[in-house]
Amino acid sequence: MKLNPAVLLASVLVASPALAQPADLVVWGGPVYTNATPATAEAVAVKDGKIVFVGSRAAAQSHLGKATTVVDLKGAALFPGFTDSHAHLRGIGERELQLNLEGSKSAAEVVARLKAYLEARRPTGVVFGRGWIETGWPEGRFLERGDLDAVAPDQPVLLGRADGHAIVANSAALKAAGIDENTPAPAGGEILKDKAGKPTGMLVDNAMALVRKLQTAPTEADRRAAFDAAFKVEAAYGWTGVHSMSVAWDDVRLLEALNAEGRTPLRVYNAVDVGQAGPLFAEGPRKTRDGLIVTRAIKMYTDGALGSRGAALFEPYSDAPGTTGLILTPPEGMREAMAKAKAAGIQVAAHAIGDRGNASVLDLMAEQKPDGLRWRIEHAQVVRPADLPRFRTLGVVASMQPSHAIGDLHFAPARLGDKRLDGAYAWETLIKSGAVVAGGSDAPVERGDPLIEFYAAVARKDLSGFSAPNWRPQEALSRAEALKLFTSNAAYARFSEGELGTIQVGRIADLSGFSVDLMTAPEAAIPKGHAVLTVVGGKVVYRKP
Repeated sequence: MKLNPAVLLASVLVASPALAQPADLVVWGGPVYTNATPATAEAVAVKDGKIVFVGSRAAAQSHLGKATTVVDLKGAALFPGFTDSHAHLRGIGERELQLNLEGSKSAAEVVARLKAYLEARRPTGVVFGRGWIETGWPEGRFLERGDLDAVAPDQPVLLGRADGHAIVANSAALKAAGIDENTPAPAGGEILKDKAGKPTGMLVDNAMALVRKLQTAPTEADRRAAFDAAFKVEAAYGWTGVHSMSVAWDDVRLLEALNAEGRTPLRVYNAVDVGQAGPLFAEGPRKTRDGLIVTRAIKMYTDGALGSRGAALFEPYSDAPGTTGLILTPPEGMREAMAKAKAAGIQVAAHAIGDRGNASVLDLMAEQKPDGLRWRIEHAQVVRPADLPRFRTLGVVASMQPSHAIGDLHFAPARLGDKRLDGAYAWETLIKSGAVVAGGSDAPVERGDPLIEFYAAVARKDLSGFSAPNWRPQEALSRAEALKLFTSNAAYARFSEGELGTIQVGRIADLSGFSVDLMTAPEAAIPKGHAVLTVVGGKVVYRKP
């Protein structure tokens, strides 16, 4: 019997693994979770920045060549590249370079850290720090100017609360800024005062602008150093990309310049501060040639934060009946910016935390009908149950940060009362309604570790394993749902679902490897893990030594 030559050639091509093109990178040695079908694999091969093979380790052998880099996971687990859908990239770097107060367990510890910083660095001019949060402190209060005055009586000091919505100034800083008991609070801001009517030093939301004149604008060298530090930190955490919020226009240009110099190892999706978005409205979305730096969104602030009681609520705070929070941008200002964004094809990312803030943004977005622009609400922390289905109906992405729920559980019940918790941090309800929920960290407000975020999403407990009574455990996510938050849903939120978010042949090779198997490990083990491998566009940008 004579064989058809075409049939013979086809049988050789299928049977001969030696004919496979050598890959640039092959990763194996641990479970591979694809976030696609099939759900798992043993190996991945990459060529020219794209995934060319997903399958068994035995079959992956055919993709090895003399120049192939082989990464053995040694039991670690591989996932599609994790993306932080809400962070402040330059702020992450600045946290590494300035006085970092994260994790302070008391006002006394903040003062001790400030004292040590002053003695070790001997800085001149105004001293800046950030990261304190009073939740759980034995003092049971915000920081006050007297705390800082004890170690810095003459040098101006400004220390930002972790959420970025409040700052405490010492007496020297208040004097330098001209703030006293007669200073009026600006619209959307608050100057906290003691029983004698004197400023305590705490400036909330728009009142922080009163001390902004004390800050010297960072030089380009400062900003470059901050971005370099941020990229190093984020890659080591296992993030392959960041949706960077409230970006200054000068930083957009600087990131593009750094990209041209080969100094942007991760994907950055910029949401420009609305006050500096004129060039974006005029020119439309933009990206670098390699696609690593994309700018196509604006960021606006509707209200403040829950911890500093600036989140806008319909009813008064349960633990402060005299306030319902703050509206930072009036509806007419939001409406005008949204109209400009719609006309220019720009995505809107609107900060909203309180139920009144979220309802206001949803109403404004409904007016505009921005079909296809995937407008987003950043945080969406406290929403009236009746408003939750509107995210799906309007096509609004809920960009949420799971770690907020495991930090806020220590004070949110007191702020909100039990009834309002029904729509608080309602990840599962939103997903079941058909809404897209993208996951982020809000670093440097939070630590910014993807494993903490994943843990928070599936456990809904703090890092000690504690959860407040009736903290709505039904809102915790399955492992598969949590994975989507930081992969395919994050890709959708930046219009890249056809390229990123899954491990499939033809997709861009963004990969994150972690020491802990997120899909099978006990909950408590998840945040104890670490990144072992970060790959962006087929390039290894971090590998744990």
